[in-house]
Amino acid sequence: MSWRKIIYSRSLFVKRNLVFFLFLFCFLPVAYGQFAVDMGDQGTRQAGDTTVQAKEPFKLRTYYSALSGKDTLKLGRVFSGAVILPGYSQAYNRQYWKIPAVYAGLGAGIYMGYRFNMKYLDTGNESYELYRNLCYAGAGLVYWGSLLDGVVQFKHEKEILPARATLFSALLPGLGQIYNGDYWKLPIIYGGLIACGYFWQYNGLQYQRYKTMYNHATAKPSEYDGWMTPENIKWYRDSFRRYRDYSVIATVLVYALNVIDANVFAHFRDFDISDDLTLRIEPGLIPAAGYASAAFPGAGIQMRLTF
Repeated sequence: MSWRKIIYSRSLFVKRNLVFFLFLFCFLPVAYGQFAVDMGDQGTRQAGDTTVQAKEPFKLRTYYSALSGKDTLKLGRVFSGAVILPGYSQAYNRQYWKIPAVYAGLGAGIYMGYRFNMKYLDTGNESYELYRNLCYAGAGLVYWGSLLDGVVQFKHEKEILPARATLFSALLPGLGQIYNGDYWKLPIIYGGLIACGYFWQYNGLQYQRYKTMYNHATAKPSEYDGWMTPENIKWYRDSFRRYRDYSVIATVLVYALNVIDANVFAHFRDFDISDDLTLRIEPGLIPAAGYASAAFPGAGIQMRLTF
């Protein structure tokens, strides 16, 4: 077996294991969280001998009743409504004057992009292609801005809301860290994203280069006069394609870690890190067990540990 085949087999082994660990890292926490939500939202649970009814499941019509002030929504629900229906978060936050601006920006960007695209198809002028892309990008920025505005204007009594920090970092990497006051993490996040983007582009260009060379060497072998054999070119082509895929996975991981970091450290803001370590022992009442109406609570001693 040649050394190139050995390297390729080892890299293939690393790639398969990397995909497996990425699956464990991304899927299992989500599955566990969904399982926890399902267990908390459905059915009943037993507390001693007393049956405690679980919280009523969320209903779709709550989205509409919340607009009239009859119900309140969490930030995640408001954000999901705004993703499907632009302007929903502005309506929920009672900032109705922003809704026409959102739809005017979206409509103008999409309409002008469509017109420039038709002119580009008719004439082939690359200037129209550029204008089309700019108009579509402008419509995307209006949509992105409406989502960000809904997260910013959401009213809540907490000083630091974990859901807001999470959505901040999801919409703009590093913004959740700024919201949490962790400014020193910004160079790490953007340094990682820039490095991943650089290697993504470099490996992609090299892959396209060797792909073109290989197609030329195999399609017209009589006209090919390069010093590399088609087998060597194919090995480099496959290698840079694999490196490009690794760069994409690394970019996704850095982005995901940025979101997770914002969420975790937003929760830590409410974590008690004081030096108060006390043990309180005081009288207490033990609730009566069973369903007998004649049962009375009993007296006892309760201990409370603060750490």
